Amino acid sequence: MATKVRTQYVCCQCGSVQMKWMGKCPDCDEWNTLEETRVQESAASFGRNGHGLLSAAAPLALSDIPDEPSRRLILENHELNRVLGGGIVPGAGILVGGDPGIGKSTLLIQTAAEVASKVGQTLYVSAEESVYQIRQRASRLGLDEKRLFILADTILEQILGHIEQIKPSLVIVDSVQAIHSNANTSAAGSVSQVRDCAAHLLRQAKRLNIALFLVGHVTKEGAIAGPRVLEHMVDAVLQMEGERFQAYRLLHSVKNRFGSTNEVGVFEMTEMGMAPVANPSALFLAERLPNAAGSAITVPLEGSRPLLVEVQALASSTAFSQPRRTGNGVDFNRLLLVTAVLSKRLGLTLSNQDIFVNIIGGMRVGEPAVDLAIATAIASSYRNVPVAAEVTLVGEIGLSGELRSVSQLSHRLREAAKLGFSRAIVPRHALGRSLGHKPADLPSEVEVIGAHTVADALDAALVK
Repeated sequence: MATKVRTQYVCCQCGSVQMKWMGKCPDCDEWNTLEETRVQESAASFGRNGHGLLSAAAPLALSDIPDEPSRRLILENHELNRVLGGGIVPGAGILVGGDPGIGKSTLLIQTAAEVASKVGQTLYVSAEESVYQIRQRASRLGLDEKRLFILADTILEQILGHIEQIKPSLVIVDSVQAIHSNANTSAAGSVSQVRDCAAHLLRQAKRLNIALFLVGHVTKEGAIAGPRVLEHMVDAVLQMEGERFQAYRLLHSVKNRFGSTNEVGVFEMTEMGMAPVANPSALFLAERLPNAAGSAITVPLEGSRPLLVEVQALASSTAFSQPRRTGNGVDFNRLLLVTAVLSKRLGLTLSNQDIFVNIIGGMRVGEPAVDLAIATAIASSYRNVPVAAEVTLVGEIGLSGELRSVSQLSHRLREAAKLGFSRAIVPRHALGRSLGHKPADLPSEVEVIGAHTVADALDAALVK
């Protein structure tokens, strides 16, 4: 049957489709973002052989719909289970992003092998590597599962045909930017190709009740490349972070329709692949020097999980007219705020000091509860006086130098008590606005010290 070529214009920022070219996208108000795309329309579309479109379905009464059509696939990897909300949901579409070489493919092929050994056939589609390269990686990881099928292909129609034929329990596509459809004349990786390929894969996964993992490239800023509509199409978005030359990786749940979006999994890259870390707090503090100046311990919340991390700071005399402020793992604006408060409210002469702040373990901490630990580490390095080894610090700093309360304080301090910390310096308002008493839900083995200002906290934290 004859085909018809239709020209449309797709915005490379928001993914909106326009029928004519315009200088400014009407949806996202960005200039010069519309790209011309030619789309072939023919009878040989995805709906004819059942590979792409959902079959027609009648509306159902809300009371007739079961609560959960399929049970989750529970994995032995408890960290991945945590991030996914309790396991893999059949029929779910999950987008995984991360920097090149961070360990996405390693984690996913381990997951595919586990599902193949426990549940049934799985399909790993590689659009960037050959089957021999994947075989070598699997051999290094000790994986040799007969029900794990490897497909090296970049054509969407052929991938959908193999999924229809095998009907696996899990499909992994690595990566979605590298596959293309013959029905779309634009280049692979373009906005329209990425969106259309992801849409057809997700539709087939939901029709066959197959769990689908899509690996996505990331931009220089660390965001998942391609149109933002891709994140709205999937059920969950996972982001893997970490330094390439460090062993630890963090898997964040950015979006999850089947669980909490405030979860994080901690992994360690080993010779046998990505290994879950059962007690990340103890791991991050394993090489700590307790009596070193410029080191402070805090308890940020990563989702619902409290983690003890070490904040290191170094203040040294600058050789330039403008002192440097460098933060690794902390928000740069928060670092400037804390430095300004120390200079203005405590009288520390930091205008001639280069200040470097680092979160050990490659972690990135963004919540304000780590402000007090950052300030204490900077003051400790500046005065060359260590922080007491048994002290942990939690609190947000205001511009007047006051300490403000943080959420789930008892949850944080119980984690500190597990690792032997016997004193905690927290905002005074967290202990009771008027009486200053200790709430009953705080751990009894931890001496909780309430401080009203940063100056009070430093007097209690630094070794006399």
